[in-house]
Amino acid sequence: MSTEIYQALDQACLAVLSEPSPMEKASKARQVKSLWMEGALQPVYHVPAPKRPARPARPVLMAPGAMPKRRKGGNLANKQALLHAVAHIELNAIDLAFDIVLRFGGSMPKAFTDDWLLVGDDEARHFMMLEDCLSHHGISYGDLPAHDGLWESAIQTSHDLDARLAIVPMVLEARGLDVTPDMIKRFERFGDHKAAEVLGVIYEEEKSHVEAGSRWFKYLCGQKQMDEEQYFHQLVRSYFAGSLKPPFNKPARDEAGMPPSFYEPLVEMLRISN
Repeated sequence: MSTEIYQALDQACLAVLSEPSPMEKASKARQVKSLWMEGALQPVYHVPAPKRPARPARPVLMAPGAMPKRRKGGNLANKQALLHAVAHIELNAIDLAFDIVLRFGGSMPKAFTDDWLLVGDDEARHFMMLEDCLSHHGISYGDLPAHDGLWESAIQTSHDLDARLAIVPMVLEARGLDVTPDMIKRFERFGDHKAAEVLGVIYEEEKSHVEAGSRWFKYLCGQKQMDEEQYFHQLVRSYFAGSLKPPFNKPARDEAGMPPSFYEPLVEMLRISN
């Protein structure tokens, strides 16, 4: 892995977003977080964020509806597909963290940049752990197709930090809190304790990522004197094309600062609007 010398935060974030190699991207993400926390990067936010981050030639990106359906059995192909899908999410999450810093950090308190670089470091570590799991299962990231839905959400909210926080951490990442415990149980049933352990680490740390999104969303609502729940409902109806699907992991969402009054009304609202 390469070690680069950066002087300004914006240059360092752009280097992460511009890196096509997934493992190099993860390595650079961890390096930038360390440099920032050591005070070695100037808090400069002049470089514009790219519309899309650099990506490797593989995996082939497909529309979400065109992706092969994943089955729940414990055979090798199903385990490979599930782990590959999670790895793809974590790779996108690295870029989402560095994009939010580069795109919006200059107008926010320093603690905002601190939080999202810590998130990006977590996501990079998660990706590295998953790549190790994939290798254990005979494949590498990129060997299976993946979808581009996460970054489409980033593009749609690229102009609005309020919407970005509402959609990415508070809807999409919160969904991970709902579904990951079942994935952990499935791998435990398969006897794949290594994968279950990795997913357990990811699950526990993702709670803090959703909490950071919720906390900064509420901070912005306070700055604008907006009702938190009503404004969240408005943004989700405007920017989220899917639907919020129960059952919800209420204890984990509560821990992340999202009580049911934030998300349960949206199930019916989105059903009516669709």
